[in-house]
Amino acid sequence: MSRTATESRTTAETSIEISLNLDGSGIANIATGIPFMDHMLTLFSRHGYFDLSVKAAGDLEIDEHHTMEDLGLVLGTVIRRALGDKKGIRRYGFFLLPMDETLTRVVLDLSGRPYLSYHATWPSDYIKSMNVRLFCEFFQALTNTLGVNLHIDVIRGEDVHHIAESMFKGFARALDAATLIDPREIGVPSTKGSLS
Repeated sequence: MSRTATESRTTAETSIEISLNLDGSGIANIATGIPFMDHMLTLFSRHGYFDLSVKAAGDLEIDEHHTMEDLGLVLGTVIRRALGDKKGIRRYGFFLLPMDETLTRVVLDLSGRPYLSYHATWPSDYIKSMNVRLFCEFFQALTNTLGVNLHIDVIRGEDVHHIAESMFKGFARALDAATLIDPREIGVPSTKGSLS
């Protein structure tokens, strides 16, 4: 069973194409136009063992908001499509990710019902020129199109780079756990018989 998908989205603000293999080996080819986001998505690919290709062009002359939000929309769609009917998956995933002084907890449920609980205190508003509040926009957009119940809690952290990195690595590890096939599961892991 191939769990892959490709999705394109073009608007007056952005043009994005993402390809994903859930059962990859962590190969990343990322070009978003936002160097720090390239770094974060490369970490996501590597730590989730997802093969990920991202090509994005956005109105960065205005700011990074449209590109960050639309990256979340398209990535969420691609993950959802790659999961197909979700038969056999573990559904739930969690990870505690330490990054030096930072500790982040990521917990998720591939329930089909979108809900984001996001708690982070940032010691600075920017990483270089990028506003760190855009990470919440990215995860909210991803949550909406993937249909995931996602909780991201930065328990402690002092360095903005470490905080962001711990979120993306933790999300990757939790998503990897939730998307793994459980040989004991003959259908979808729900007493309702559906995850949508």
